[in-house]
Amino acid sequence: MGLCIAARHTSYVTATLAAIEEGPHTMIGHGARASAAGAALVNGTAAHGEDFDDTFEGGPVHSGVVIVPALLAAAERWKLDNDRTMLGIAVGTELLCRLALTLPKAVHKAGFHPTAVLGTFAATFGICVACREDETVTANALGIAGSMASGIIEYLGDGSWTKRMHPGWSAQSALRAHALARAGFIGPRAVFEGTHGAFRTFAPSIEPLTDRLFDGLGKIFVSDTITFKPYPCGTMIQPYIDCAVALRRAGAPLEGIASITCKTAEGIVHRLWEPLGLKQRPPTDYAAKFSVPFGVALGLVRGHADLGDYTEAAIVDPALARVAERVGYEVDPANPYPAAFTGHVRIAYEDGRVLEHSQDHMRGGSAAPLSRAEIDAKFAANLAFGGAADPARLMEACETLASGRGDHEVIAELARA
Repeated sequence: MGLCIAARHTSYVTATLAAIEEGPHTMIGHGARASAAGAALVNGTAAHGEDFDDTFEGGPVHSGVVIVPALLAAAERWKLDNDRTMLGIAVGTELLCRLALTLPKAVHKAGFHPTAVLGTFAATFGICVACREDETVTANALGIAGSMASGIIEYLGDGSWTKRMHPGWSAQSALRAHALARAGFIGPRAVFEGTHGAFRTFAPSIEPLTDRLFDGLGKIFVSDTITFKPYPCGTMIQPYIDCAVALRRAGAPLEGIASITCKTAEGIVHRLWEPLGLKQRPPTDYAAKFSVPFGVALGLVRGHADLGDYTEAAIVDPALARVAERVGYEVDPANPYPAAFTGHVRIAYEDGRVLEHSQDHMRGGSAAPLSRAEIDAKFAANLAFGGAADPARLMEACETLASGRGDHEVIAELARA
């Protein structure tokens, strides 16, 4: 909820608002209302837009920004009680994380965004469970969702906006898939494992690890290890920023730097490191969010990486540019990605000195989770950034929804910000 409000006045949310149709459904932080699909698109786009949302080590996928917008819209459309909405969120989130474990690294390798592709299936399943659909409707809905799942990662080349809309598009697609199946439309039963199914289409480089879909199902919830980000940028960049901040706090000087080298995983090079010249000089503020060199520069120069640090002014800041252009990488064959996200920064100075810092986990993840107080502080900061007038009312609405008390009418409170 906080992320939607933090992004509500951005140009990409304004453009999305202009592209949807009116209706009775709630858009978080906006007085206007939209169709179910429109509300899901806006809420999902806003929640993911600043790349400050939750992620899942082992994927990576962003579950909240797909599943929550889809289930909120479904709850208002089908008049669900909040316990059903929360059940749908829980099972949709678990399925998305397990699908990510089933296809490690392979969806990205094929040129697709895993959140967009796998999120469409997971949100569809969550809606079906929340609405108490039977096996036939649920199977058809998942089959239909397979023809709606997409999301290419070409945005990495120029910092354009399409990644921002992927979760919202998946959420609205899930609503469509469910509605079609509920009306009797038939989808392919082998949508995952078939000859032309999702596994072979979106992850052709591996054999799916399907045991991960079912291992400990109902007893072990892999979604319990979801990570909450401390910084508004690409997930795997976060430990590198922590390393840079630690070096700054230890007194690492910015003068006389010959080079800055980061050990990294091969699996993230094509997204966060290459082409290196572009990553060292990101062309847009959004492109900067997917640049390890820029993130390292923020940590070393400013000592923080907040919503206000990813701006058009920041990407032309001479102090940041001087550091970022010295940042390079070397692939570590032993890096555990995607099972864990790690960081490493080594600064070599012209006089021969070397300063180095490593981190074997992502802060906010299972190895070093944020406390509830830290998450509440992040919520409050997001609301302040978005100019929310009544934070207490929003927190109360979130707590009511999350507890499963009451019904869908509490969702309307989220518009009053």
